[in-house]
Amino acid sequence: MNNKIYNVEISYDTNCTAITINKWNQLMNNSVKANGKKIKALIKKHLPELFENLALEFYNPYEQQSKRTKTHFIYVHSGIEYFLNIN
Repeated sequence: MNNKIYNVEISYDTNCTAITINKWNQLMNNSVKANGKKIKALIKKHLPELFENLALEFYNPYEQQSKRTKTHFIYVHSGIEYFLNIN
């Protein structure tokens, strides 16, 4: 997998509980599998409050379901998809 895609800044966009199914479909369009551990490292670096709130220092079995698109990383935690803008 190309490490350059993980050498970016990210910002929080939304999560799946706060959007409609149409918006979810739009954000998930053309998504591919991503490296959840690398996304978690980006969250720790750029979104430390989210890292702390989700207690990401502990094991997350959903992490392996993470995805990415051209515009977003989609990090999965407790069955909730967090959409993170790739800046």
